[in-house]
Amino acid sequence: MKRLMMGLCLGLGLLWGAAAWAQGEAANDGAAAAPAAALVQEAPASPATPAEPAAAPAESAAPAVTVNKGDVAWMMTSTLLVIMMVIPGLALFYGGLVRSKNMLSVLMQVLMVFSLITVLWALYGYSLAFGGEGAIIGSLDKVFLKGVTTASLADTFTENVKIPELIFVAFQATFAGITCALIVGSFAERIKFGAVLLFSAIWFTFSYLPIAHMVWGPGGYLLGKGALDFAGGTVVHINAAMAGLVGAYMLGKRIGYGREAMPPHSLTLTMVGASLLWVGWFGFNAGSNLESTAGATLAFLNTLLATAAAVLAWSIGEALHKGKASMLGAASGAVAGLVAITPACGSVGPMGALVIGLVAGFLCLWGVTGLKKMLGADDSLDVFGVHGVGGIVGALLTGVFAAPTLGGTGAEDFSIASQLLVQAEGIVITMVWSTVVAAVAYKIVDMVMGLRVSEEEEREGLDITYHGESAYNR
Repeated sequence: MKRLMMGLCLGLGLLWGAAAWAQGEAANDGAAAAPAAALVQEAPASPATPAEPAAAPAESAAPAVTVNKGDVAWMMTSTLLVIMMVIPGLALFYGGLVRSKNMLSVLMQVLMVFSLITVLWALYGYSLAFGGEGAIIGSLDKVFLKGVTTASLADTFTENVKIPELIFVAFQATFAGITCALIVGSFAERIKFGAVLLFSAIWFTFSYLPIAHMVWGPGGYLLGKGALDFAGGTVVHINAAMAGLVGAYMLGKRIGYGREAMPPHSLTLTMVGASLLWVGWFGFNAGSNLESTAGATLAFLNTLLATAAAVLAWSIGEALHKGKASMLGAASGAVAGLVAITPACGSVGPMGALVIGLVAGFLCLWGVTGLKKMLGADDSLDVFGVHGVGGIVGALLTGVFAAPTLGGTGAEDFSIASQLLVQAEGIVITMVWSTVVAAVAYKIVDMVMGLRVSEEEEREGLDITYHGESAYNR
């Protein structure tokens, strides 16, 4: 416990150091325009009284700012749906895939990581991601949610239509939380509980926040380049997948990996978790529209179609390769489709979504079979094979099917070749950034408290050794 406390203290020191660095970085850059979702402002002042002179002719007056109750209700609903994706969706999906002796450890790691990141988001994460106008990171203007009140508003994608900033903070907190929780699947069954928490805090600060700001934040570098990422293909999935892959390498393979059978202990729970992920993902994708409008319905339909197509593609590919289509494969296909459509859901047409889902289903199947063997890492629950490959596929195909000639929402002068270059740049930056930050973070945690459990603890199972309880009574 003493070592854990020392580690957490060191982690907090690193976090505050990151905040100080962000303050200086934000001061150097502020030229690029902010996205519609990122800017916040105070509620408009009361209109002039009849005794005051008119400031300008009526025809040139700025339209009044409006806050629609339907938009507010939709954003609160979407936030709840994303929370359901994590707890219990992701937790049960991952929990069913591990051996029964590690079931509770995975549930606990997902729950605790999500809770930790939610708190850090309110303390400084929101400010660094969406405050200021730096190219790489935001500012400390909103640290401890300073200035975020019931009167402050956040922009949407429609001019002069706003939502309360408080719900925007909550919605984005769930994105940060699920991103860090996704990484748990890569090193499941062999990492120390305290190491998971300390790593998550460091990686969140130095990788998630800069990538989120570059893609979505005011003045962000990739936003300024025109990168399309409607709901988090790079920010969430590629970002988390790279951190997970690095972790799989640095922790090493599980005892008996490749020699002993390690089948999922409950595909029933995995199916329940995948189903909750699919339902919750409608909040993840359609909620990213920030308004209850036709744009949200496009993202909603695309999420449905791409996921269904990926389920079919994965199952067909599995049947052709192995002779049988498995329940695990169908559930994994659903997640692959959800991942791939995430960056594209608000920018492509329904037929484009179908193609993205089909391609993702086949390629992610290869990602967890052929590619996994090539990489040689024990990525326990195939985080890179599904989220990494699916995220890359989705990000690239967004640059293709956003073209208006293919049913997308791009401008008339949309260039597929130019957009693909921008999308590729975003992918490469995310992969390199997350890899470097993850490697350093794992090394720091290893030096402070160690990463991997002992051989005896691993053989007995982390439920008993780290939490003193079992998932099932015998």
